[in-house]
Amino acid sequence: MTRRVFPDSAEITIEQAYDAPLGAQSDRPWVGLCMVNSIDGSTVVDGRSTELSSANDLAVLLGLRRLADIIIVGAGTVRGEGYGPPDILDQRVGVVTASGGVDTSTPLFTSGAGFVITTDEAAVPDNVDNIRAGTTHVDLQAAISRLHEVHPMPRFVQVEGGALLNGAALDADLFDEINLTTSPLCVGGTGPRLAAGASDLALRFELAQMVIDDQSFVFSRWKRAH
Repeated sequence: MTRRVFPDSAEITIEQAYDAPLGAQSDRPWVGLCMVNSIDGSTVVDGRSTELSSANDLAVLLGLRRLADIIIVGAGTVRGEGYGPPDILDQRVGVVTASGGVDTSTPLFTSGAGFVITTDEAAVPDNVDNIRAGTTHVDLQAAISRLHEVHPMPRFVQVEGGALLNGAALDADLFDEINLTTSPLCVGGTGPRLAAGASDLALRFELAQMVIDDQSFVFSRWKRAH
């Protein structure tokens, strides 16, 4: 059972709770982050997020993916989580790498769904779509503004980590919403936080929705306050 506790109290399904983005932008895609973390702040157990997740958390991820025109994810997360071709027709997956070091022989790329977001100088095979933005570091703000080069009308973009990519997106103030599952686990270790490598920031978000389930998972949706 899942129950919404904010902004009101009501029984609700995960599908109903995540049936649309929290808003839209007129001049660029609406950008959301979807992540799971532990009570003590880690986003991984033994290098993977799987142990923190649950059936309802997976339903959140898949529900938001169904809304997304483009998914953006770091190269390390693609390798670690084994990303394959998306199930959504015409959905694209942008893999962020400053070095260009991505295995483009995997089904994600051979299916035509995957593309690379990288720097001006990185070496990327000619047969793979790519967006080049930045010199030594990927300029995510510029890359987001050019997503129309790989998708005709990108309205909602979902970012799925890892921590360094999330930190860079925070530095660029790209997130319009953050969808965070808090797992009822403390895991210790040295796993990364939600974001790593960002400057000291004070970006304010407003709680838009909070849902809990009978396994004590907490599902919160946060909207950027401007």
